[in-house]
Amino acid sequence: MTVARPRPVRRAALASVAIAGAILALACGEAPEAHSHRLASERAGDTKAGPFKVALLTPGPISDQAWNAGAYNGLLRIRDSLGAEISNVQTKTPAEFEENFRQYATQGYSLVIGHGFEFQDAAERVSPDFPQTVFIVTSGDRNGPNFTGINFAFQDGAYLAGIAAGAVTRSNTIGVIGGTELPPVKTSFDAFAKGAQAINPNVKVLTSYIGNWEDVSAGREQALAQIGQGADVIFQNADAAGLGVFQAVKESKESKDVYIIGANSDQNALAPNVTLGSVVIDLPHALLMIAREVKNGLFISRPITYGAKDDVVRLILNPQLTSRIPDRAIVAIDSVQKLLVSGRSVE
Repeated sequence: MTVARPRPVRRAALASVAIAGAILALACGEAPEAHSHRLASERAGDTKAGPFKVALLTPGPISDQAWNAGAYNGLLRIRDSLGAEISNVQTKTPAEFEENFRQYATQGYSLVIGHGFEFQDAAERVSPDFPQTVFIVTSGDRNGPNFTGINFAFQDGAYLAGIAAGAVTRSNTIGVIGGTELPPVKTSFDAFAKGAQAINPNVKVLTSYIGNWEDVSAGREQALAQIGQGADVIFQNADAAGLGVFQAVKESKESKDVYIIGANSDQNALAPNVTLGSVVIDLPHALLMIAREVKNGLFISRPITYGAKDDVVRLILNPQLTSRIPDRAIVAIDSVQKLLVSGRSVE
């Protein structure tokens, strides 16, 4: 994401962005209206009567230092900030998604989080049977009375990363590598390409999907293949498999200048000599906001999008390599970032 796969599908009205030197203009986007569905008022009483219990289903290992690790850190923050009882399980198939949703709801969990776009179908099927449990799906775009998808504006941070990549590349060839071609992943890759081409119209973007989120060796092979085709900046969004992309870039650094951009969590420290920056989703902050609503009986099912304006999505540049990014690109990144924080959108 999983953005974290990251991984949003933006419904706001978007307009194209033009760069003239360091000046970029963005069109305003509208936030979706909240649904009128409010969970039964007695939930507040039920929540206070027993322990507040929160469960997290992840599609991959929480050791990936990316999408799943960020969500698990969010679960820990919910525990520490709200005194919740917590549980986490790794699930791999749709059948496991549904089974674990049902088990946690049966056990009286107040909030169950499916971490990734792929959990939507299972949550939509299970949620009507457990009206006193709130089901959240990250990177989701559907909702019902007690089921809501949280959409992350990951494409905003990806656009900023694209500006950096387009300015740094010397070969005019950059790459993107994803786990699988989920809609929000593709959306972020498209935004990355547009950011790069906005500052460097000559840039070409190579696109690869590993086919899963855990195969480190396959991630390394895909990265080496792109580097062999001339890519000198790679944006990866592949969870644990992305660690293989880092390996390939570090290996190639010995013979040529190749850089990587991390995703979902701040991955700058994984390879500080080759990491330009990371497109970060602050999953702990986002999940805590939702959990607080649920615990206080204030949760309203509605389309939710968190982005730069909510201090959830941001580009964190690696201070060790900022000097490699031309000044005009730094100015452009800062300009667009300010517009995003004000609530505007990039395509």
